[in-house]
Amino acid sequence: MLLGKYSRQMLFQPVGAEGQQKLLASKTVIVGCGALGTAQANALVRAGVGVLRIIDRDYVEESNLQRQALFDEGDAAQRLPKAVAAERKLRAINSDVRVEGVVADLESRNAEDLLRGFDLILDGTDNFETRYLMNDAAVKLGIPWIYGAVVGSYGSTMTILPGKTACLRCVFPDPPQGPHESCDTAGVIGPAVAWVAAIQTAEAMKLLLGRTNELHQSLQSFDVWTNRLERIHPRLNPDCPACGQHDLAFLRQAVSHYARLCGRDAVQVRPPHPVKLDLEQLRRRLERLGSVRGNDFLLNCALDPYELTIFSDGRAIVKGTGDPAVARGVYAKYVGS
Repeated sequence: MLLGKYSRQMLFQPVGAEGQQKLLASKTVIVGCGALGTAQANALVRAGVGVLRIIDRDYVEESNLQRQALFDEGDAAQRLPKAVAAERKLRAINSDVRVEGVVADLESRNAEDLLRGFDLILDGTDNFETRYLMNDAAVKLGIPWIYGAVVGSYGSTMTILPGKTACLRCVFPDPPQGPHESCDTAGVIGPAVAWVAAIQTAEAMKLLLGRTNELHQSLQSFDVWTNRLERIHPRLNPDCPACGQHDLAFLRQAVSHYARLCGRDAVQVRPPHPVKLDLEQLRRRLERLGSVRGNDFLLNCALDPYELTIFSDGRAIVKGTGDPAVARGVYAKYVGS
């Protein structure tokens, strides 16, 4: 393997030739391939991480292109799953890296299998349900993970070393309740994404290089519009339900069959049990009802006033409603109960 592509990075003393070999031998998993996930993946593949797994449940839409840097209009037109589109782009960027796109929703019944064996987990998600699940899995498996969130012009990030630093539940014992800002209500701008992803990937490189003494050791938040920077230094809490008491409730939690999607008038419906759909057979049935587009991974069908996107693993995204009961009815009618 030629290392010339990393020459400028290797000139940076904390990396060097030895550090570059460590990166090439490392394994990282990114959960969520939206704005943060695409920026993280792009940076780490170019840096030469050895193995990168990308887990994402969604597909590319035109509204993503403003901030999700790996995708283009062709991906949106084909409605490619984000994990698939990202894998294709990243493999073309650096053939040294083994990139694996996984089209799946991280949930309690698959989290440990999807995350086990990696050196690091990066948060590219858009919801606290998945973050609390990641936190429990990371604590159980002993894998460092890096939290990140963005809304509007504001972003925050924290690096978590299970058993050594505060975990997510040390800082936020319970998921947010009641109304709170999201990209659905406040929007999101690219520079805020870039700031959070840059901090996350810098921390990732420090961890993969074994330079943990150089981590920022804080919950950092920054508003790129108002220029307000905040840092707090949370402490490991011995009474924390997750890392203190090892009560990993989110790993034990029954799988929720419905999830509202951030920034969209849409609900994801999960089947009660893992399935493998015959998309071609389903296409023939749906074509009697409306226009159907698709690829090897999903079908998209316009069923006025809804739009239904069905994945081969049985999941579906029902667009045109934020009501889980309505989404459930649409799913049952066109896919089955």
